[in-house]
Amino acid sequence: MARDIDKYDKELIIDMLADAAKLWLAHDGLWFQAVEGRFGIRDAIDLDKEAWGRFSPIEAGRIMKRHEIPEGGGVDALAKALDRRLYSFINVQTIEVVDDKTVILTMNNCRVQSARERKGLEPFPCKEVGIVEYTTFASTIDPRFRTRCLTCPPDPHPLEYHCAWEFVLR
Repeated sequence: MARDIDKYDKELIIDMLADAAKLWLAHDGLWFQAVEGRFGIRDAIDLDKEAWGRFSPIEAGRIMKRHEIPEGGGVDALAKALDRRLYSFINVQTIEVVDDKTVILTMNNCRVQSARERKGLEPFPCKEVGIVEYTTFASTIDPRFRTRCLTCPPDPHPLEYHCAWEFVLR
């Protein structure tokens, strides 16, 4: 490692990780806004889908390697990997292993959507991007997964969460 991390206490490292995740998410949002401002929302969403389609498998692969998650590991592997995604450090999410074929991810508090709510803005319509993101992430963990959006903006959602995703092994 380029830096001697042993000189930091655990709480500081945790805070640094949360800051890094927030900065990463801020950059993602600023990039999106720049593309939207120049080319419009449709092109911004299309380019965002392309970027997430490339990023999510990379993230999944690194999580698998770092945490020794086997490819093709089914629901346990996916649940563990979802819990270790970068935004899991800043969003509030629930991961439920329903049975030996099904995992449900519920995003109880999404920083992006919560910020928009606080500003009185409409929800960001992230469903198209989420379909690409979650499908490529889950299929990298185990190619047998089929991903289904239960709800995601612009869909209406209950007050308890912003979006929910179902992953089923075929």
